[in-house]
Amino acid sequence: MRDHDLPAPERRTRGKRRFDDDEPQFLKRGPAQPALADPDDEPDPDTGERWSSWDDAVHGPEPHPDWLVTELAAKDTELGVLKTGKEADVHLVRRAVPGTDRSCLLAVKRYRDAQHRLFHRDAGYLEGRRVRRSRENRAMAGRTAFGREMIAGQWAAAEFAALARLWEIGSRYGTITVPYPVQVRGTELMLEFLGDAEEGTAAPRLAQLRPGPDEVRDLWQQLVDALVVLSRAGYAHGDLSPYNLLVHAGRLVLIDLPQVVDLVANPQGPEFLARDVRVVATWFAGRGLPASVADPTALTELLLREAGIR
Repeated sequence: MRDHDLPAPERRTRGKRRFDDDEPQFLKRGPAQPALADPDDEPDPDTGERWSSWDDAVHGPEPHPDWLVTELAAKDTELGVLKTGKEADVHLVRRAVPGTDRSCLLAVKRYRDAQHRLFHRDAGYLEGRRVRRSRENRAMAGRTAFGREMIAGQWAAAEFAALARLWEIGSRYGTITVPYPVQVRGTELMLEFLGDAEEGTAAPRLAQLRPGPDEVRDLWQQLVDALVVLSRAGYAHGDLSPYNLLVHAGRLVLIDLPQVVDLVANPQGPEFLARDVRVVATWFAGRGLPASVADPTALTELLLREAGIR
């Protein structure tokens, strides 16, 4: 990372678990596993509206951004689907206060229910993310219906906690960009919408771009800076690819972090990190970045040292 270093409090220490469900360090309103959304809160089939769920959700870092609508009189209107995936769908929602000009767009990530989710590789990712109650641990290990629902809640909670921490780091140092995590409620995660607000189109993914030589180098340096921050915080993305990176207003934005890996607690952490680096380095090399710059081995070693593992 250029020009500065993260202070000691931002570094992870061995033996400290970040994903226990009773550790609300980065959450402002208690544990990261609130109750599942009430079925009665489903949108009105005629208008697509429902009352804002802000009041009974876990909120993102304070101070909340000025653009964010937090009034309890607000209503959320479904505008369509931004993305479908194996584990979750992302919807576009407008939160607005009726009769005023107060409104904002949100990207709403809804994890699939226990019968339809396809977290086929969750065992490796979940190492180091143990809840303390033995009943829940047994249910998750046995993949019962209740256990699968618990796992879905852990994915949402883990992504929210990681985004909250990275947002706070990014707001201070500017070397990593993630969407602002608005709130989490059960298996529904609300995020800042990044894209064209008037058109309702999301910012492009890195994989969609054909950057020139100068832009390739700039995006690569942004990525390296972001990965250094991620490693110093004790994380590997776990599924990093050009499809999990947005480019918005010239900034590279990390998204899709439900499988974020704890480099300290997860014994497979270095392997996930090495795979992340290999995938993105291959993409940049294919866009003309010299192999001496996009060297996955050298970058992986650097990141492991930054994480205190080497």
